[in-house]
Order: sequence, then C-alpha cells, then structure tokens
Amino acid sequence: MAAVRRPAGETLSIDVARRIALAAQGFADPRPSGRVDVRHVRRVIDRVGVLQIDSVNVLCRSHYLPMFARLGAYSRAALDQLAWGGERELVEYFWGHKASLLPMATYPLLRWRMRVAERQMWDAALDPELAVPWSVVAGMQRLSVERPGLVDEVLAVVTERGPITAGEANPDGVRRKRTDPDPDPSTGRMWNWQDAKIAVEYLFCTGRVAIAGRRNFERLYDLTERVVPAGVLARPELDSDEARRELIRISARALGVATARELCGASGGYFPLPIATAKRVISELVEAGDLVPVRVEGVSQPSYRWSEAEDRPVPARALLSPFDTLIWNRDRTHRLFDCFYRISIYTPAAQRVHGYYVLPFLLGDRLVARVDLKADRRNSALVVPTVTAEPGVPDGEIVEPLAAELSLMARWLELDRVLVSAPGDLGRALSQAV
Repeated sequence: MAAVRRPAGETLSIDVARRIALAAQGFADPRPSGRVDVRHVRRVIDRVGVLQIDSVNVLCRSHYLPMFARLGAYSRAALDQLAWGGERELVEYFWGHKASLLPMATYPLLRWRMRVAERQMWDAALDPELAVPWSVVAGMQRLSVERPGLVDEVLAVVTERGPITAGEANPDGVRRKRTDPDPDPSTGRMWNWQDAKIAVEYLFCTGRVAIAGRRNFERLYDLTERVVPAGVLARPELDSDEARRELIRISARALGVATARELCGASGGYFPLPIATAKRVISELVEAGDLVPVRVEGVSQPSYRWSEAEDRPVPARALLSPFDTLIWNRDRTHRLFDCFYRISIYTPAAQRVHGYYVLPFLLGDRLVARVDLKADRRNSALVVPTVTAEPGVPDGEIVEPLAAELSLMARWLELDRVLVSAPGDLGRALSQAV
C-alpha cells in the first residue's frame, strides 16, 4: 500500500489512525540491513523527539529500548556518547515528559519553562499543569525559611567541584533524619531527598545547572555552561508562545495524529501545557497549515493530523518498553490498539496479571502479545516468566516472530540464551522455538 495523504475534515478509521501513528514513530521503516551506526541513532531521536529515562533495570535501562525496537541491535555506547560524551547532542531535562533525554536543539525551547519553574517554587498554585516536582516546591518553601543561603552554597560547590552527585554537593555534610511517619513532603516518602538534593534539583529545574552524566545511574550535576554547548546557549531566546508552538510541532510530528490532550496534556502528553493555552496554540498551527483537523473513528474529541503524516504499511516486529513514546499515553494506546496496558512494577505481586516488567509485542500494525522480561545477568539468560497473547490472536501467529525478536534482544544484551519459563501452550511453544 502506497503512502496516503488525507484531506482536512476527513474521518479516519482507527486502522488508518494507527498506521499513521506507527509511521510517525518510525515503525513503517525497515530496520537497517547492515551495520547500525550513530546516524541511525540520530534519525530515531529526531523522529521520536524524546527518550524517557527510568531507573528500573530489571531488563535494560528504558532509554535504550526504543532505539532497539526501531533499529534492532545497535551500540548502546553510541547513545551514551550522544547523551553524555564530549560532543554531546542530547540534553537531560525533567519536563520533556518526565526525566528525559532531548535533542540539544530542544533546550532553548524550554527556557521559558525554566523561568516558570523559578516562580513556581514560591507559588504552588501557579500554572498547575506546569508544576515542577512537588518535592522541589515543598522543599524550597521550607529551605527558604530554614536555610535561606543553601542554594547559593550548593551552587558554589558545584561551581568548584562539578560534575558531582547531590550528596557530594552538600556544603556542610549535614543530613536530615527521616521521621516515621514523615510530616515533611519535601523529603519524599519514596526518595527521602536531603536538603542538598532539593537545592541542586531546584538549580536543575531553573536551568542554572545541568546533568553532565551519570555514575551508577545517579545524576552528576555541573554548571549549565559546562554541559550545554555555547552555540546552543547563545541562540536567541524565544518567547513562551513561540516556544510552545515549536514544542507542539515536535509532538504532532512524532505522534502523527492526536487529540489536544495527547499532544500536550498534563498526563501522557509530550510537553504538558495548560489545555486552554494548548488549544489556542493548536488553532494557530491549524491556521498555519501545520495541523489538519480530522476525526478519528471512536474518538469523541477532535483530532489533529500532522500535515506531512502518511498512512503507510507497517512491517514492524518490536518489543516495546513501557516508556516507549508510542505507548506511554495509556489511554491513546487503548484507543489505537484496543489494548488496555498498564505497567506492573508498582502493582503488588498477587495482583499482577501479565508479570512484573511487561513489554507489549508489536507485530505489523497490532499489539499481539505481552511479554514479561528479565535479564538474568548472573546466568547470562534473557528470562521470559510470562507471555500472554492478546485476545483473538492465535499462538501460531506469535511464536516464530517473537522467538526471533527475543533471540536478537538476548544477543544485543550480551546474554547467552533465552530461557522461557512461562506456563501455558504459548509459553511451551515459545520455549521450543527459541
């Protein structure tokens, strides 16, 4: 099927909308047949716009997986070099959909957001959809009273010693004791942040420091001018409206077709914006011809197609990270793929249905199975504790392509074998196939 452009006002079937979304995310392109190099990695990053970072490492750090899904086996060191090497091309920021790696060209588009973040510390009611992490807001409100000079002291340590961890940025070595129950939300019941961590995260949110790298996955902070290239910092600063238009363009190009909330909603949007502001900017982009209003079958809200988005055949075969940009908006995933997917790492073991770290398996233009995966590095095995076919998908359709993808992933992760311990007919058939 050749690529198809669609006129304004058209109603798209859910099948067409799904293919447009997959093509926009790079899944309509075949994987490279030869050696995968940094040019392929750059193209994926340019296409998806953002790589979400997550600390869970039961399989592989999440920011590596979207690249594997689109390219197959590639060098993770190539991505590390782009993110944290000497000639870095990516920058880390928390607002590009959670903690994320973004193309360096996106950094200037976030400066207005950094100014909002600075005001946010003192007015938690300001722009609630643009809020910085609550641990930073609450912590800074407390520190402004208890330790008003701490931010400057931490900045001085980073200036002298960076790149350093938050613990190393502590100017006096004082550590707060966590009480139980903890009456102070700024310590964070999950994170238990110390004062120096709150201060350096405030500096990060407001753009005065940046993430220079990671040590055992812990952030290393340094002055922004020592991390972000001078040419990027020297670019003229856009006003907030100009920046918002560019950010929504990035979202629209990466999503292909989406509702306003999918483009930039507080939950699941690429770059969250207040919905009233987002709708105004979307109207401007429609008038400019960048976005084309359409209706998507079964979706009550108006949708918008990126003007260059195409309906293309999708020959994909990919295991998708829970944080892949294709599926991180769970409601959109449900609508496009008829797949009610939720990550299970925070679900009590007794309540898990499909496993702990579950990756949807994309075959063609459908999600056909869910695969629980674990890298057993001690025994050099890619372990499959659970595999579940989606309703109506025959096991025979899944086994061979899934076995091939698991074998490829094991080699990429430098594991010697695939060990399928999943019960049931599908698990047994897969065990024989790998």
